[in-house]
Amino acid sequence: MTTSTRGAGKAPAVLVLEDGRIFRGRAYGAVGETFGEAVFSTGMTGYQETLTDPSYDRQIVVATAPQIGNTGWNDEDDESGRIWVSGYVVRDPARVPSNWRSRRSLDDELVKQGVVGISGIDTRALTRHLRESGSMRSGIFSGEALAADDELVARVQAQPQMKGASLYEEVATKEAYVVPAVGEKKFTVAAIDLGIKGMTPHRMAERGIEVHVLPATATEEEVYAVAPDGVFFSNGPGDPATAEGPVALMTAVLKRKTPLFGICFGNQILGRALGFGTYKLKYGHRGINQPVQDRTTGKVEVTAHNHGFAVDAPLDKVSDTPYGRAEVSHVCLNDQVVEGLQLLDQPAFSVQYHPEAAAGPHDAAYLFDRFVSLMTAEGAQRA
Repeated sequence: MTTSTRGAGKAPAVLVLEDGRIFRGRAYGAVGETFGEAVFSTGMTGYQETLTDPSYDRQIVVATAPQIGNTGWNDEDDESGRIWVSGYVVRDPARVPSNWRSRRSLDDELVKQGVVGISGIDTRALTRHLRESGSMRSGIFSGEALAADDELVARVQAQPQMKGASLYEEVATKEAYVVPAVGEKKFTVAAIDLGIKGMTPHRMAERGIEVHVLPATATEEEVYAVAPDGVFFSNGPGDPATAEGPVALMTAVLKRKTPLFGICFGNQILGRALGFGTYKLKYGHRGINQPVQDRTTGKVEVTAHNHGFAVDAPLDKVSDTPYGRAEVSHVCLNDQVVEGLQLLDQPAFSVQYHPEAAAGPHDAAYLFDRFVSLMTAEGAQRA
Protein backbone atom coordinates (compact mmCIF):
# COMPACT_ATOMS: atom_id res chain seq x y z
CA MET A 1 0.00 0.00 0.00
CA THR A 2 1.22 3.50 -0.82
CA THR A 3 -0.53 6.63 0.34
CA SER A 4 -0.23 10.38 0.29
CA THR A 5 -2.56 13.20 1.29
CA ARG A 6 -6.26 13.57 1.99
CA GLY A 7 -8.52 13.54 -1.01
CA ALA A 8 -12.09 12.76 0.01
CA GLY A 9 -14.65 14.00 -2.47
CA LYS A 10 -12.01 15.63 -4.67
CA ALA A 11 -9.47 13.46 -6.44
CA PRO A 12 -10.73 10.87 -8.93
CA ALA A 13 -10.29 7.25 -7.91
CA VAL A 14 -10.95 3.83 -9.40
CA LEU A 15 -11.71 0.42 -7.96
CA VAL A 16 -10.33 -2.31 -10.22
CA LEU A 17 -11.34 -5.98 -9.95
CA GLU A 18 -9.24 -8.85 -11.21
CA ASP A 19 -11.88 -9.80 -13.80
CA GLY A 20 -11.48 -6.39 -15.44
CA ARG A 21 -14.55 -4.70 -13.95
CA ILE A 22 -13.79 -1.06 -13.05
CA PHE A 23 -15.77 1.31 -10.84
CA ARG A 24 -14.97 5.03 -10.97
CA GLY A 25 -15.52 7.39 -8.06
CA ARG A 26 -13.69 9.81 -5.76
CA ALA A 27 -10.88 9.33 -3.29
CA TYR A 28 -11.96 8.74 0.31
CA GLY A 29 -9.41 8.78 3.07
CA ALA A 30 -5.81 8.63 1.89
CA VAL A 31 -4.80 9.03 -1.75
CA GLY A 32 -2.58 6.40 -3.35
CA GLU A 33 -2.97 2.71 -4.12
CA THR A 34 -3.86 -0.41 -2.19
CA PHE A 35 -4.56 -4.05 -2.96
CA GLY A 36 -6.67 -6.72 -1.29
CA GLU A 37 -9.52 -9.16 -1.67
CA ALA A 38 -12.78 -7.32 -2.40
CA VAL A 39 -15.50 -8.43 0.04
CA PHE A 40 -18.77 -6.89 1.18
CA SER A 41 -20.13 -6.34 4.69
CA THR A 42 -23.88 -6.05 5.21
CA GLY A 43 -23.86 -4.29 8.58
CA MET A 44 -25.86 -1.07 8.77
CA THR A 45 -23.73 0.08 11.72
CA GLY A 46 -20.45 -0.85 13.37
CA TYR A 47 -18.00 0.35 10.74
CA GLN A 48 -15.36 1.28 13.34
CA GLU A 49 -15.35 -2.22 14.78
CA THR A 50 -15.26 -3.66 11.27
CA LEU A 51 -12.31 -1.58 10.15
CA THR A 52 -10.26 -2.45 13.26
CA ASP A 53 -11.06 -6.19 13.18
CA PRO A 54 -7.78 -8.06 12.44
CA SER A 55 -9.76 -10.70 10.53
CA TYR A 56 -10.09 -8.16 7.69
CA ASP A 57 -6.33 -8.10 7.09
CA ARG A 58 -5.57 -7.74 3.34
CA GLN A 59 -9.20 -7.22 2.39
CA ILE A 60 -10.86 -4.27 0.68
CA VAL A 61 -14.23 -3.96 2.42
CA VAL A 62 -17.32 -2.76 0.57
CA ALA A 63 -20.02 -1.26 2.81
CA THR A 64 -23.46 -2.22 1.53
CA ALA A 65 -25.14 0.42 3.71
CA PRO A 66 -25.42 3.47 1.43
CA GLN A 67 -24.23 6.11 3.88
CA ILE A 68 -21.18 5.59 6.07
CA GLY A 69 -19.48 7.85 8.61
CA ASN A 70 -22.52 9.39 10.28
CA THR A 71 -21.26 8.76 13.82
CA GLY A 72 -17.64 9.71 13.11
CA TRP A 73 -14.77 8.01 14.92
CA ASN A 74 -14.42 7.70 18.70
CA ASP A 75 -11.66 6.54 21.04
CA GLU A 76 -13.57 3.65 22.63
CA ASP A 77 -14.80 1.27 19.92
CA ASP A 78 -11.57 0.10 18.29
CA GLU A 79 -11.24 -3.70 18.35
CA SER A 80 -7.45 -3.53 18.00
CA GLY A 81 -4.67 -0.98 17.89
CA ARG A 82 -5.12 -0.04 14.23
CA ILE A 83 -7.26 -0.28 11.11
CA TRP A 84 -6.59 -3.62 9.41
CA VAL A 85 -8.61 -3.40 6.20
CA SER A 86 -6.52 -2.79 3.09
CA GLY A 87 -9.08 -0.38 1.66
CA TYR A 88 -12.61 0.90 2.17
CA VAL A 89 -15.40 1.34 -0.38
CA VAL A 90 -18.46 3.46 0.37
CA ARG A 91 -21.24 5.00 -1.65
CA ASP A 92 -22.16 8.18 0.23
CA PRO A 93 -19.74 9.35 2.95
CA ALA A 94 -21.29 11.50 5.64
CA ARG A 95 -20.29 15.14 5.24
CA VAL A 96 -20.48 15.96 8.96
CA PRO A 97 -20.32 13.34 11.72
CA SER A 98 -22.83 13.65 14.55
CA ASN A 99 -22.43 11.68 17.77
CA TRP A 100 -21.63 12.71 21.32
CA ARG A 101 -18.66 10.32 21.43
CA SER A 102 -17.21 11.32 18.06
CA ARG A 103 -13.72 12.80 18.18
CA ARG A 104 -13.04 13.12 14.44
CA SER A 105 -14.49 12.05 11.12
CA LEU A 106 -14.06 8.62 9.60
CA ASP A 107 -12.34 10.30 6.66
CA ASP A 108 -9.82 11.93 9.01
CA GLU A 109 -9.05 8.57 10.66
CA LEU A 110 -8.55 6.85 7.31
CA VAL A 111 -6.11 9.60 6.33
CA LYS A 112 -4.33 9.39 9.69
CA GLN A 113 -3.78 5.65 9.29
CA GLY A 114 -3.00 5.80 5.59
CA VAL A 115 -6.00 3.76 4.45
CA VAL A 116 -6.86 4.29 0.78
CA GLY A 117 -10.57 4.34 0.01
CA ILE A 118 -13.06 5.24 -2.67
CA SER A 119 -16.53 6.82 -2.49
CA GLY A 120 -19.30 7.72 -4.89
CA ILE A 121 -19.58 4.36 -6.65
CA ASP A 122 -22.63 2.13 -7.05
CA THR A 123 -21.97 -0.24 -4.14
CA ARG A 124 -25.20 -2.11 -4.83
CA ALA A 125 -24.01 -3.03 -8.33
CA LEU A 126 -20.59 -3.94 -6.93
CA THR A 127 -22.10 -6.17 -4.25
CA ARG A 128 -24.30 -7.95 -6.79
CA HIS A 129 -21.23 -8.51 -8.95
CA LEU A 130 -19.27 -10.01 -6.05
CA ARG A 131 -22.22 -12.25 -5.14
CA GLU A 132 -22.41 -13.54 -8.70
CA SER A 133 -18.69 -13.77 -9.46
CA GLY A 134 -17.28 -14.28 -5.96
CA SER A 135 -14.84 -12.31 -3.83
CA MET A 136 -11.75 -11.49 -5.85
CA ARG A 137 -8.47 -9.62 -5.90
CA SER A 138 -8.86 -5.88 -6.32
CA GLY A 139 -7.13 -2.55 -6.05
CA ILE A 140 -8.04 1.08 -5.34
CA PHE A 141 -6.04 3.74 -7.18
CA SER A 142 -6.07 7.53 -6.91
CA GLY A 143 -3.70 10.45 -7.38
CA GLU A 144 -0.33 9.53 -8.89
CA ALA A 145 -1.23 5.82 -8.71
CA LEU A 146 -3.75 6.20 -11.55
CA ALA A 147 -2.75 4.70 -14.88
CA ALA A 148 -4.27 3.13 -17.98
CA ASP A 149 -7.03 0.63 -17.22
CA ASP A 150 -5.21 -2.38 -18.64
CA GLU A 151 -2.12 -1.58 -16.57
CA LEU A 152 -4.17 -1.35 -13.37
CA VAL A 153 -5.92 -4.66 -14.10
CA ALA A 154 -2.53 -6.31 -14.64
CA ARG A 155 -1.27 -4.94 -11.31
CA VAL A 156 -4.31 -6.37 -9.54
CA GLN A 157 -3.93 -9.74 -11.23
CA ALA A 158 -0.30 -9.90 -10.06
CA GLN A 159 -1.39 -9.88 -6.38
CA PRO A 160 -1.52 -13.09 -4.31
CA GLN A 161 -4.79 -14.96 -3.82
CA MET A 162 -6.48 -15.19 -0.43
CA LYS A 163 -6.69 -18.95 -0.79
CA GLY A 164 -3.45 -20.29 0.59
CA ALA A 165 -2.62 -17.07 2.47
CA SER A 166 -1.15 -17.46 5.97
CA LEU A 167 -1.98 -14.22 7.78
CA TYR A 168 -2.77 -14.99 11.42
CA GLU A 169 0.79 -14.52 12.68
CA GLU A 170 1.11 -11.04 11.20
CA VAL A 171 -1.94 -9.74 13.07
CA ALA A 172 -1.46 -11.55 16.40
CA THR A 173 0.20 -10.09 19.48
CA LYS A 174 3.93 -10.68 19.75
CA GLU A 175 3.94 -10.58 23.55
CA ALA A 176 1.59 -12.25 26.01
CA TYR A 177 -0.64 -10.02 28.15
CA VAL A 178 -3.32 -10.47 30.79
CA VAL A 179 -6.87 -9.14 30.92
CA PRO A 180 -7.87 -9.38 34.60
CA ALA A 181 -11.20 -10.73 35.76
CA VAL A 182 -13.89 -8.21 36.61
CA GLY A 183 -14.75 -8.76 40.26
CA GLU A 184 -13.98 -12.12 41.80
CA LYS A 185 -11.66 -14.33 39.77
CA LYS A 186 -13.30 -17.68 39.08
CA PHE A 187 -11.29 -19.15 36.20
CA THR A 188 -8.10 -18.77 34.20
CA VAL A 189 -8.24 -19.03 30.40
CA ALA A 190 -5.38 -19.19 27.92
CA ALA A 191 -6.57 -17.33 24.79
CA ILE A 192 -4.63 -18.02 21.60
CA ASP A 193 -4.50 -14.79 19.60
CA LEU A 194 -5.00 -15.54 15.91
CA GLY A 195 -6.41 -12.05 15.34
CA ILE A 196 -8.43 -11.55 18.51
CA LYS A 197 -10.78 -8.59 18.92
CA GLY A 198 -10.50 -6.49 22.07
CA MET A 199 -14.07 -7.13 23.19
CA THR A 200 -13.59 -10.91 23.30
CA PRO A 201 -11.36 -11.17 26.40
CA HIS A 202 -13.47 -8.41 27.95
CA ARG A 203 -16.61 -10.58 27.60
CA MET A 204 -14.79 -13.38 29.39
CA ALA A 205 -13.44 -11.03 32.06
CA GLU A 206 -17.03 -9.92 32.78
CA ARG A 207 -17.71 -13.51 33.80
CA GLY A 208 -14.88 -13.68 36.33
CA ILE A 209 -12.27 -15.08 33.94
CA GLU A 210 -8.63 -13.97 34.04
CA VAL A 211 -7.59 -14.12 30.38
CA HIS A 212 -3.98 -14.75 29.39
CA VAL A 213 -3.77 -13.69 25.73
CA LEU A 214 -0.91 -15.61 24.10
CA PRO A 215 0.77 -15.20 20.68
CA ALA A 216 -0.34 -17.38 17.78
CA THR A 217 2.99 -19.20 18.06
CA ALA A 218 2.40 -20.25 21.68
CA THR A 219 3.49 -23.79 22.53
CA GLU A 220 1.70 -26.39 24.60
CA GLU A 221 4.14 -25.72 27.44
CA GLU A 222 3.47 -21.97 27.33
CA VAL A 223 -0.29 -22.55 27.37
CA TYR A 224 -0.22 -24.84 30.39
CA ALA A 225 2.31 -22.68 32.21
CA VAL A 226 -0.62 -20.37 33.09
CA ALA A 227 -2.55 -23.33 34.59
CA PRO A 228 -5.64 -22.73 32.47
CA ASP A 229 -9.10 -23.96 33.37
CA GLY A 230 -9.94 -23.55 29.69
CA VAL A 231 -8.32 -22.72 26.37
CA PHE A 232 -9.77 -20.32 23.81
CA PHE A 233 -8.88 -20.00 20.10
CA SER A 234 -9.78 -16.64 18.52
CA ASN A 235 -10.91 -15.35 15.17
CA GLY A 236 -8.30 -14.44 12.58
CA PRO A 237 -7.59 -13.86 8.87
CA GLY A 238 -6.40 -16.06 6.04
CA ASP A 239 -6.77 -19.64 4.91
CA PRO A 240 -7.15 -22.15 7.78
CA ALA A 241 -5.46 -24.77 5.58
CA THR A 242 -2.17 -22.96 6.29
CA ALA A 243 -2.55 -22.98 10.10
CA GLU A 244 -0.46 -26.04 10.96
CA GLY A 245 0.84 -24.59 14.24
CA PRO A 246 -2.58 -23.74 15.71
CA VAL A 247 -3.97 -27.12 14.60
CA ALA A 248 -1.12 -28.92 16.34
CA LEU A 249 -1.67 -26.87 19.50
CA MET A 250 -5.40 -27.53 19.51
CA THR A 251 -4.72 -31.24 19.03
CA ALA A 252 -2.56 -31.13 22.17
CA VAL A 253 -5.35 -29.38 24.10
CA LEU A 254 -7.88 -31.95 22.93
CA LYS A 255 -5.62 -34.79 24.06
CA ARG A 256 -5.54 -33.25 27.55
CA LYS A 257 -9.35 -32.86 27.49
CA THR A 258 -9.12 -29.28 28.72
CA PRO A 259 -12.37 -27.31 28.18
CA LEU A 260 -12.01 -25.62 24.79
CA PHE A 261 -13.88 -22.84 22.97
CA GLY A 262 -13.12 -21.45 19.52
CA ILE A 263 -14.69 -18.75 17.38
CA CYS A 264 -14.41 -18.02 13.65
CA PHE A 265 -10.84 -19.05 12.69
CA GLY A 266 -10.86 -21.07 15.90
CA ASN A 267 -13.89 -22.98 14.62
CA GLN A 268 -12.02 -23.84 11.45
CA ILE A 269 -8.99 -24.92 13.48
CA LEU A 270 -11.20 -27.23 15.56
CA GLY A 271 -12.66 -28.63 12.35
CA ARG A 272 -9.20 -29.45 11.05
CA ALA A 273 -8.09 -30.92 14.39
CA LEU A 274 -11.10 -33.25 14.31
CA GLY A 275 -10.22 -34.40 10.79
CA PHE A 276 -12.64 -32.30 8.73
CA GLY A 277 -11.60 -30.25 5.73
CA THR A 278 -12.06 -26.54 5.07
CA TYR A 279 -12.92 -24.69 1.88
CA LYS A 280 -13.25 -21.16 0.55
CA LEU A 281 -16.75 -19.74 0.29
CA LYS A 282 -17.76 -17.98 -2.92
CA TYR A 283 -18.24 -14.61 -1.22
CA GLY A 284 -18.32 -15.39 2.49
CA HIS A 285 -20.44 -14.04 5.35
CA ARG A 286 -19.68 -10.55 6.65
CA GLY A 287 -21.99 -8.32 8.63
CA ILE A 288 -24.03 -8.20 11.83
CA ASN A 289 -27.34 -9.59 10.58
CA GLN A 290 -26.68 -13.25 9.70
CA PRO A 291 -29.31 -15.83 10.83
CA VAL A 292 -27.92 -18.93 12.55
CA GLN A 293 -29.77 -21.80 14.20
CA ASP A 294 -28.41 -23.38 17.37
CA ARG A 295 -29.33 -26.99 16.63
CA THR A 296 -28.93 -27.96 20.29
CA THR A 297 -31.85 -25.71 21.30
CA GLY A 298 -33.64 -24.98 18.02
CA LYS A 299 -33.35 -21.24 18.61
CA VAL A 300 -32.44 -18.84 15.80
CA GLU A 301 -29.88 -16.11 16.51
CA VAL A 302 -29.03 -12.98 14.56
CA THR A 303 -25.24 -13.00 14.57
CA ALA A 304 -22.10 -11.10 13.58
CA HIS A 305 -19.95 -12.74 10.91
CA ASN A 306 -16.63 -12.19 9.20
CA HIS A 307 -15.33 -15.23 7.36
CA GLY A 308 -14.50 -16.35 3.85
CA PHE A 309 -13.70 -19.99 4.68
CA ALA A 310 -15.83 -22.73 6.24
CA VAL A 311 -15.63 -26.22 7.71
CA ASP A 312 -16.66 -29.16 5.55
CA ALA A 313 -18.50 -31.37 8.05
CA PRO A 314 -21.66 -33.47 7.58
CA LEU A 315 -24.88 -31.83 8.75
CA ASP A 316 -26.94 -35.01 8.92
CA LYS A 317 -24.96 -37.30 11.20
CA VAL A 318 -22.68 -37.58 14.21
CA SER A 319 -19.07 -38.10 13.15
CA ASP A 320 -16.42 -40.24 14.79
CA THR A 321 -13.16 -38.38 15.45
CA PRO A 322 -9.92 -39.19 17.31
CA TYR A 323 -11.46 -37.35 20.30
CA GLY A 324 -14.85 -38.98 20.37
CA ARG A 325 -18.09 -38.14 18.65
CA ALA A 326 -18.61 -34.72 17.05
CA GLU A 327 -21.59 -33.00 15.50
CA VAL A 328 -22.51 -29.75 13.77
CA SER A 329 -24.12 -27.63 16.48
CA HIS A 330 -24.97 -24.47 14.50
CA VAL A 331 -25.90 -23.86 10.87
CA CYS A 332 -26.42 -20.74 8.75
CA LEU A 333 -30.03 -20.48 7.63
CA ASN A 334 -29.13 -18.57 4.47
CA ASP A 335 -27.00 -21.30 2.88
CA GLN A 336 -26.62 -24.23 5.33
CA VAL A 337 -22.93 -23.49 5.96
CA VAL A 338 -21.51 -25.08 9.12
CA GLU A 339 -21.54 -22.44 11.89
CA GLY A 340 -20.54 -24.51 14.90
CA LEU A 341 -19.06 -27.80 16.10
CA GLN A 342 -19.17 -29.63 19.40
CA LEU A 343 -17.66 -32.79 20.82
CA LEU A 344 -20.08 -35.08 22.62
CA ASP A 345 -17.55 -37.01 24.72
CA GLN A 346 -15.36 -34.21 26.04
CA PRO A 347 -15.70 -30.44 26.72
CA ALA A 348 -14.95 -28.72 23.41
CA PHE A 349 -17.07 -26.57 21.09
CA SER A 350 -16.77 -23.73 18.59
CA VAL A 351 -18.79 -21.34 16.45
CA GLN A 352 -18.03 -19.69 13.15
CA TYR A 353 -19.36 -16.27 14.17
CA HIS A 354 -18.60 -13.54 16.75
CA PRO A 355 -20.48 -13.80 20.07
CA GLU A 356 -18.62 -10.81 21.55
CA ALA A 357 -21.05 -8.58 19.59
CA ALA A 358 -18.67 -5.79 18.63
CA ALA A 359 -20.36 -4.68 16.56
CA GLY A 360 -23.44 -6.79 16.42
CA PRO A 361 -26.46 -8.20 18.24
CA HIS A 362 -26.13 -9.88 21.65
CA ASP A 363 -28.06 -13.04 20.74
CA ALA A 364 -24.96 -15.24 21.04
CA ALA A 365 -23.62 -13.95 24.39
CA TYR A 366 -24.78 -17.21 26.00
CA LEU A 367 -21.84 -18.99 24.36
CA PHE A 368 -19.45 -17.44 26.88
CA ASP A 369 -21.73 -18.76 29.61
CA ARG A 370 -21.61 -22.19 27.97
CA PHE A 371 -17.81 -22.04 28.15
CA VAL A 372 -18.06 -21.14 31.85
CA SER A 373 -20.38 -24.11 32.39
CA LEU A 374 -17.86 -26.47 30.79
CA MET A 375 -15.09 -25.19 33.05
CA THR A 376 -17.35 -25.39 36.10
CA ALA A 377 -18.29 -28.99 35.33
CA GLU A 378 -14.68 -29.97 34.67
CA GLY A 379 -13.59 -28.35 37.94
CA ALA A 380 -16.29 -30.24 39.84
CA GLN A 381 -15.13 -33.56 38.36
CA ARG A 382 -11.54 -32.90 39.34
CA ALA A 383 -12.60 -31.96 42.87
